[in-house]
Amino acid sequence: MRYLTAISIVLTLAAIGASAQEPAVTYVPADKVTAALKEGTRIAAGPDFIALGARRTGPGQVEVHEKETDTFYVLDGGATFVTGGKMIGGKVSRPNQWLGTSIDGGQTHHLKKGDFISVPAGVPHWFKEVPTSINYYVVKSVKP
Repeated sequence: MRYLTAISIVLTLAAIGASAQEPAVTYVPADKVTAALKEGTRIAAGPDFIALGARRTGPGQVEVHEKETDTFYVLDGGATFVTGGKMIGGKVSRPNQWLGTSIDGGQTHHLKKGDFISVPAGVPHWFKEVPTSINYYVVKSVKP
């Protein structure tokens, strides 16, 4: 009898495991991606990421995301982008997000078309100068 109970439990657990849903796959057709990149809007989002098109025509504020890694791919234009160092004037703007006025120290990058840069969670970053404009693709990976 114990043998049958054990087999029943194993088969039940196997059935539960087999019926568990796979993680959702996100697919966005090319025309919608192109439109989002052109408009600077969200392409897609999931429980652990956000993908969007972005456009800047001027400098921004310093940002620090406590739980998001920002990954950028420059589509066109250019900017002076600073990473690392110490955020000056930092204030919490919303949960796990800080905005500041400048960075003391850090590393300067001159971003241009085709460049890729990834900024881990917790690292200050700043579009310090945007001479004309910059269009870029962003993926924000969210850690729990």
